[in-house]
Amino acid sequence: MALEDSSFPSRPESLPLPVVEKGKGPVEEASEVTASTGVFDVSEDLGHVVTTDTAQPGVNRSWKSKLAERQANAASEEYVKKLPRVVEKERGRFGWAKRRKTQRYVEKNGRCNVSHGNMRETYRYLTDIFTTLVDLNWRCSLFVFVMAYAITWLFFGAIWYLIAYLRGDLDHLEDETWTPCVNNVNGFISAFLFSIETETTIGYGHRVITDQCPVGTMLLLLQAILGSMVNAFMVGCMFVKISQPNKRAETLVFSKNAVISLRDDRLCLMFRVGDLRSSHIVGANMRAKLIKSKQTQEGEFIPLDQTDISVGFETGDDRLFLVSPLVISHEIDCRSPFWDMSQGQLEKDDFEMVVILEGMVEATGMTCQARSSYLADEVQWGHRFSPMMSLAEGFFDIDYGAFHQTFEVDTPSCSAHELSLAAARLEAHLYWSISSKLDEEKWEGSSLTNQSGKQLDNGKGGVVGPVSFTVGEITGIEEQSGPGELNGSVTTDQSESEA
Repeated sequence: MALEDSSFPSRPESLPLPVVEKGKGPVEEASEVTASTGVFDVSEDLGHVVTTDTAQPGVNRSWKSKLAERQANAASEEYVKKLPRVVEKERGRFGWAKRRKTQRYVEKNGRCNVSHGNMRETYRYLTDIFTTLVDLNWRCSLFVFVMAYAITWLFFGAIWYLIAYLRGDLDHLEDETWTPCVNNVNGFISAFLFSIETETTIGYGHRVITDQCPVGTMLLLLQAILGSMVNAFMVGCMFVKISQPNKRAETLVFSKNAVISLRDDRLCLMFRVGDLRSSHIVGANMRAKLIKSKQTQEGEFIPLDQTDISVGFETGDDRLFLVSPLVISHEIDCRSPFWDMSQGQLEKDDFEMVVILEGMVEATGMTCQARSSYLADEVQWGHRFSPMMSLAEGFFDIDYGAFHQTFEVDTPSCSAHELSLAAARLEAHLYWSISSKLDEEKWEGSSLTNQSGKQLDNGKGGVVGPVSFTVGEITGIEEQSGPGELNGSVTTDQSESEA
């Protein structure tokens, strides 16, 4: 910037400065520094003014220029400080590219991270009130349970008190000749206690309805019927909620990581599942889904698209006998969504694999479902699960301490597609190399026979030609129909045959 309100005590006659023209390569020098304004005058050929921020020693600068310089230095220092942090955030701790944190669709414990919002048809929950009450958490369920009984008791207690008040029973409490609707009901508290005794069928015998109150008889029948309905509804809700098989899924465990390794010369994606209880899951069935967003060829974006992952549906391997921990295997073939995924692509890919185990609880006969999921960074390439079963005296011992343990094995880093192509090329090379050697041997035998073969006379004036060979088969000896005509590969002259 230009130096304003300053003066040079000793000004040199000329000050050469390097100047680079815009769009030109040569460097020119500026001279004739003017001391009055603090701006370096440049010749008219350069066409612009050269400024410098470096103050010469012994120059008295104004406070405005000093403040501007400090602000510029502070801004540059702040930019330099921020720059490494941004790079470190993008590259990670050791310089490797960090994977963006992925939001799970299904948690490891099976809970689905889905929140339903902007639902305007909330009345649909009331049409299935039983399921709504069962799905409530325990705090709300207990609150509804208590309030259902308390409201019915208070409601019918208020009606019993209203009947006693309208009939005048409260005004003839000391009159022994008066027959009330309900004996010993002298206020709201006593009417409320009689309502509780009626609905719960306790019947202490102190408060009794009389035969002089037909309205009370009808109310007694109504409260008995409605009380039975409330008991059946609320007790049924609590029983179903208590007996839900959700907690049974807590003892069905999945391995923390999935692995990819070779099985019978084929890449397989594997994970382990086990049951901690001695009571078994009847009819256990395993399913797997790939959750990954994709874009169609028409440009439509499908978020969280679900794709089936075969875990043995065609062969029946998805139906499990879950007595001991099992390793579920998905063979990566041409129908698999991981067909073109290599180890390098796995480290960059972003997907989620949801595994679902369904079966019937042996003790209660209710269907149970256990879920878990694996992100891309939870799939270990080139690993295999550690064995956890050993033979003890009279039984098989399962060591659940090794349930999540894996160890490295030799596994190619290429995709299953590339591995199959390489195996096909190798098989074709072996096939053609063996067949070419066999053909060479056949052709060598054919040439030797043609060289040493002689024509035979059939006794009828004809000539029999030698044996001729073709690839893959041998042609027999053919008889010529006349002299000079041979069906073989060697022809003879008529003079030679006559001789």
